[in-house]
Amino acid sequence: MPSLKIIPLGGTGEIGKNCTVVETEKDIIIVDCGISFPHEEHYGVDIVIPDFTYILENRDKVRGVVITHAHEDHVGALAYLLREFNLPLYCTPLTQAMVAMKLEERARNVEVNFQRMTPGEKFKLGEMEIEPIRITHSIPETNAIAFHTDEGIVLFTADFKFDRTPVDKLTTDEDRLKELGEDGVLLLLCDSTNVEREGWSPSESEVGPSLKKLFHQAEGRVLVTQFSSNIHRMQQICDAAKATGRKVSIAGRRMEMTFNMCRRLGYINVDREDTIPIDDAHKLPNNKVVFIVTGSQGEPKAALSQMSRREYSRLKVRKGDTIIYSARPIPGNEGPIWRTVNNLIRQGANVITDHETPVHTSGHAYEEEVKHMIALTKPFYVAPVHGEPRHQKAMTDLLVKGGHESHRIFVLENGQTLNIDEESAWVVDEVPFGEVFIDQNNHSPINENVLRQRHTLAHDGVCVITLVIDKQTGEMLGRPRADIRGMNATPKDIEDVLDDLCTILTRYQPAELKSSDHMATEIVEATGKLLWRSTKQRPIVIPIIELV
Repeated sequence: MPSLKIIPLGGTGEIGKNCTVVETEKDIIIVDCGISFPHEEHYGVDIVIPDFTYILENRDKVRGVVITHAHEDHVGALAYLLREFNLPLYCTPLTQAMVAMKLEERARNVEVNFQRMTPGEKFKLGEMEIEPIRITHSIPETNAIAFHTDEGIVLFTADFKFDRTPVDKLTTDEDRLKELGEDGVLLLLCDSTNVEREGWSPSESEVGPSLKKLFHQAEGRVLVTQFSSNIHRMQQICDAAKATGRKVSIAGRRMEMTFNMCRRLGYINVDREDTIPIDDAHKLPNNKVVFIVTGSQGEPKAALSQMSRREYSRLKVRKGDTIIYSARPIPGNEGPIWRTVNNLIRQGANVITDHETPVHTSGHAYEEEVKHMIALTKPFYVAPVHGEPRHQKAMTDLLVKGGHESHRIFVLENGQTLNIDEESAWVVDEVPFGEVFIDQNNHSPINENVLRQRHTLAHDGVCVITLVIDKQTGEMLGRPRADIRGMNATPKDIEDVLDDLCTILTRYQPAELKSSDHMATEIVEATGKLLWRSTKQRPIVIPIIELV
């Protein structure tokens, strides 16, 4: 048996749903447990989580979850894992507070065993020693995670960048990364999201002056939309608002919860007199207020999205409003975002994105930062993670160009197992994996059959056929009735289908017509074929047989 296994259940070959198993003969430790967002064809799906089958099959070995930071794609699925069994969560104070807030929504009755994690302080989990290392990202208290194993050091970069002038002044612990490189990093699992972008990523602190300039130039109200977890961005908005004589107001439940929690815990510093409740903001002159609003990704229920549809009662778009998108689209969200932008423009708003002005910077390393991480840590093996295949290939090309041997680079897919022993490393397809679709109305999984039915309903509609049978004689009482929804069918199409269906049903004996199960199957099959022939649609057919 291999001495060490690395098994991504999410987050490789994709962006989102980060969840990786680190396994030895006796122990399993999980790194992160996040969500991703559905594609538009996933009707009624709110979030997507990893398949936990492998974890549950080996639950006796699981020692806990080590959390790198509090972004949804790294912690959003914890509620669904903790429903299955209780296990300790190792994280920093801010991450704990944000995870607790999310669990209150998704798993209120679940008991949670939080364990405090501090950068630079090692702790034992089973036979492995874990070391969190301070790293800069777009949320405070992000940590790279070093696993000190018998085989060597396995280092997860987490989501990272080398921000030399971060808002909170806490830079990446490059000295410790260099020390690990000198000790010998066996495997580096490296963030590949922005490796295609040349140079170094701009510092988060560069966004503040741009916001301040825009706030000063705007003659009317200003609305800034961003990720609700981007705490440093919120701080810079507050600073820019104060400098330009504006009060800050929050729109959107998740944003308000995060803002209030971070202010209470000291992660956001703003005087109470410099904020105003959203329901009182209308009392201020237009040039004296800035709103921080949810909806940067076009989420249909978010405040800005509802405003774009004129459905948000607490805040309406006014002609002359300046709306700043201080976030980039997550891949797959472009459609909803641009629909929202277009609707806002139709209402007279001036929409600004980072295409025109530097109002956003990424939390992920550009090419030169990835090269710097490799130079510091000097890994023997590298696995590009947190990226789609194009990002993984770009990192592979970068590594090979820099002299790294290709057989020491592992481009993993979810469900693959990277085995490592004292002599070599190799990949096998070994564990069950996949996606679990969640409806957040009841926080329950949606199976594939339901998704297929929703897809059919959306594309081909539904046809309800009602047949009335005399339960004594078994004879049909009148013609069948058809009720259609979502079909491109004319009344004549439906009448022709019913005529043909009557012809088919007259072939049956009365006793057969009274057999509702048999007739239901016949009606579904016959109606489906007839509708396809006349309309080229395959709707869901629902038979109703009434015995009277």
